[in-house]
Amino acid sequence: GGTWELFRYPGIRSDSDMFSFGYGFRPWNELKVSADGPSIRNYIHETADAFGVTEHIRYGLKTTSADWSEKDQRWTVTVTHEDSGETETFTARFLVGCTGYYNYDKGYLPDFPGMDRFKGRCVHPQQWPEDLDYKNKKVVVIGSGATAVTLVPSMAEETAHITMLQRSPSYIFSIPGHDKLSEVLDAVLPSDWVFGMARWRNIKLQRLIYKASKKYPNFMRKLLLSNVKRHVGDGVDMAHFSPSYMPWDERLCAVPDADLFKDLRDGKASVVTDHIETFTENGILLKSGRELEADIIITATGLNLQVLGGMQLSLNGEPLDVSEHMTYKGVLMEGVPNMAWVFGYTNASWTLKAD
Repeated sequence: GGTWELFRYPGIRSDSDMFSFGYGFRPWNELKVSADGPSIRNYIHETADAFGVTEHIRYGLKTTSADWSEKDQRWTVTVTHEDSGETETFTARFLVGCTGYYNYDKGYLPDFPGMDRFKGRCVHPQQWPEDLDYKNKKVVVIGSGATAVTLVPSMAEETAHITMLQRSPSYIFSIPGHDKLSEVLDAVLPSDWVFGMARWRNIKLQRLIYKASKKYPNFMRKLLLSNVKRHVGDGVDMAHFSPSYMPWDERLCAVPDADLFKDLRDGKASVVTDHIETFTENGILLKSGRELEADIIITATGLNLQVLGGMQLSLNGEPLDVSEHMTYKGVLMEGVPNMAWVFGYTNASWTLKAD
């Protein structure tokens, strides 16, 4: 749940549908298909409370290392109390890592030329400042992934203008923000049935889209691009939404109720596909020679990856390089006893495989 606790940028939401992203043992029971961060955070807290997990959680501890002792048949886990800096150790016969693969201390930021020249404010979404006022400001969002397509429509109503600057396009498609079918069924059937069926339906639908993309890539490309064309109309250049790769060679981006496309069509937002030459005092100079003026630049350039929350594994005091070991079914690590690390799907909701 770390993502939903720490990420507080405008419009923060899931990029998977919530019926498949929610827990199998406690299905998501709201009608939002792509829920906002606070709703997901509440769902996680309520689930932990309902199953008696909350009382067993130790907060504010940063796990720094874990060592397996063959002699003692025990793991010794060393942690640091982040408020005091003191260290503490725990021992266990079995160790499970459920840390995801993001480094939450700092987001990924390319070394853009001239960043220090920019006189406005530069923000990374992973460390969103609470005092950021973007009302009537010119904003440029660098990126084309889930964060960028979330930020642009969330901010467009208040900014003077907001531009999504992308190096290359991604596949973006619209999904309903509200599950009307489940709403109708919920009036006549037990809720457990309705949300269980919604989960089953969405898992099957996602799998179908993925398989179709691999088997009939040209057809799926036409389908996805026609969806965009229908929403943005003739005033937006489709080159900004036509990737050089086929669907599901990379993850797809979903936008609820076509919100991004509506703002582009209405002129509240725009998309520019180009490479950055340098930051300037007043914005960004592009390789094409065009300059984008900005009061605020948001670098939605991604996240740094790390395994096991950054802790160092060792066996009998000897450091272990995780990258040198095979993983069995995304759970067990070669040559490492009494340990599992849980890794989810990359082409479906993470929770499905974690469950």
